[in-house]
Formats: sequence, structure tokens, C-alpha cells
Amino acid sequence: MPSVPRPLRRLGFLTIGLFDPADPGRGHESTLEIIELGERLGFDSAWVRQRHLQYGISSPVAVLAAASQRTRRIELGTAVIPLGWENPLRLAEDLATVDVLSGGRLNPGVSVGTPTHYDRVRDALYPDTGGAEDFGYARVRRLLDLVRGEPAGDVAGVEGFEVFSDVVQPHAPGLARRLWYGGGGLRSARWAGEHGMNFLTSNVVKAEDPQGPYDFARIQRSLVREFRAHHPDGAAARVSQGLVVIPTDSATPAQRAKYAEYAARRLPRTGAPQGPARRLPRTGAPQGPARLLFAPDLVGPSAELAERLRADAAFREVDEVAFALPFTFDHEDYVQILTDMATKLGPALGWRPAG
Repeated sequence: MPSVPRPLRRLGFLTIGLFDPADPGRGHESTLEIIELGERLGFDSAWVRQRHLQYGISSPVAVLAAASQRTRRIELGTAVIPLGWENPLRLAEDLATVDVLSGGRLNPGVSVGTPTHYDRVRDALYPDTGGAEDFGYARVRRLLDLVRGEPAGDVAGVEGFEVFSDVVQPHAPGLARRLWYGGGGLRSARWAGEHGMNFLTSNVVKAEDPQGPYDFARIQRSLVREFRAHHPDGAAARVSQGLVVIPTDSATPAQRAKYAEYAARRLPRTGAPQGPARRLPRTGAPQGPARLLFAPDLVGPSAELAERLRADAAFREVDEVAFALPFTFDHEDYVQILTDMATKLGPALGWRPAG
């Protein structure tokens, strides 16, 4: 472990983009305004989550296409797109298009696994092939190959007035190097490293040892080390840590009370792993003894948060973060939190705003 934490080199934030179903346009506009604010404050990256059949961003690529036309510098990421809902060929086309539109700023994060509530959405998602779909790593391997320029078929040539290509168009040079894998277990960290991806680690990890101890930061550190041990770039391989971090320096008393209540309500889930072991799709075979372990939310003045982060075993291994904004707060809360992150917390961690 490094004797001292690395200075924070890159600061990003993550939002789910919640909206009122009676007025979804307002919620999406709020997300775009928050990304614009992030650029003005000097953040290095803005990330959006993806939620299907919920009141959050269902099409992050479309949202980031809009954001790419309202910003000029900030990098734009997805954390993460679950590939079980996607056709890798079509997704590769969409990602390449947005990357070209953004001037090479897209950072797509993806994951694999059976879609949430699959038994209840299978007929709508895969009515003819639901029992045959593979939701494992082969799906992300297909996406990687297509983005890297491997042939999608044997159609190159001219037919009448139309010209066809064997590879995904547009081709976005550099996009493959900005692909991230979001993983919470050792197997995912190892796979991402072996395949030369970047690695996203969030406030959820797998507690793979059924006997414990359940120390979130140490488990997360083991993921970072496993990833880098198998990556061609070794210790230089990119890892972004995502925790819920809420600075309160300029918050009003009402906001501080709201933030404290939010964190207290979520705290009970952090003491022990949650949920049973997951099973593999199709076969139903156990995926292992892993259950989910959540990190506590960090709330308080920036000086205190910086001290807690510098003592975090996983934070000491990374030099870039994408701190998650709480799901249910109001627009003005996000403005205050992002402003304090950029002007107080980031500098306390050694970060300097871009631009």
C-alpha cells in the first residue's frame, strides 16, 4: 500500500438524473444544467447512471449526446450501461457517434449480468431468444472488438449507389482506450485488467468471503490491486473510485439536516453483506458466495471528509474519483454539493480544477 495517499488528479461526479413522470423534461434539463455547472467549476468528468423502467435516465447515450453540445471540455461517462439490455453492435454505433460529436470526450462504462427483473421483462426485451441470451463477459468482449474496429460482418463494397463498411461507422479513434468496466468482485476486476479496460469501482462491492471480516475499504482495495495485477499497464492502469460524498461547507441548516437524515437512513445496510448469492443465468448455478456490501455515505465539512478519505485504504490506491450525488435531492442541493466539492473538498485532496 502506498505510504501516503496519491494527490487527487481527476475529480468527477455521478448523477442518476431522476425526474417527475408528470414532467420528465424538467428532470432531464436539470441533469444537463448540472453537467454544464460541473464544467464551469472545473470538474474533469461528469457521469450518468442508467435506469430501466424507473424514473431515472434510461438512455444515457442520448443524454450525453445533448450534453456534448452544451459543453466543450468536460469528459462524459456512463456508470454504467448494463449490457444485458443492449445489442453490442448497435451500442457501438451509438457510442462512436456521440464520441465523434463530443470531440473524443466519451467514457463509456459498462457491466454484464442478467437484467434486473428479467423474468418479468424477458418477453418484452427478448421475446424470441430470451432463453438463449448470454449475459456473461462474451457480451462486453463483442462490444470491445467492435469499438476497436474488428469486422462486424462481410459487407464491405459498393452496391449500386451505396457504399458499405465491414466495421462500425463512424470509427472513433481513442474510444476503445476510454472504455470502462464497472465491477464489484475479484473476477470482474481480473477480467477487466486482462482485457485492457479501465475499472470503475463504486460504493458497492461483493463480500466474497462468507466468514468476513467485512471491511469495505480493504475489499475495494483488493479489487484495485487485482485489476492492476492483470492489466498491461500495471500500476498505471486507470481506476476511478465512486463513493457517496456530501460536503456541507456552504449548506444551509435545512440542507445539513436533510443530508444527515439521508445518510442515517442508509447506514444500516453498511454493517453486513446484503442479499443472497446470485445465480448464473440459464443454468441457475451459484455464482459464488458473494453478497453485496455497501460503503457508508460520507457527510460533513470538506476538511473532515478529506481526512476520512486519506485514511481510506482504497482511496490511497487511486488518483481519480467520480463521487456519486444522492438520488433524491433537489437541484439546488446538487449545486451546493458540487460547488463545495470543486472549491473546498477537491483542493483539500490536492486536486486543481481544469481550465
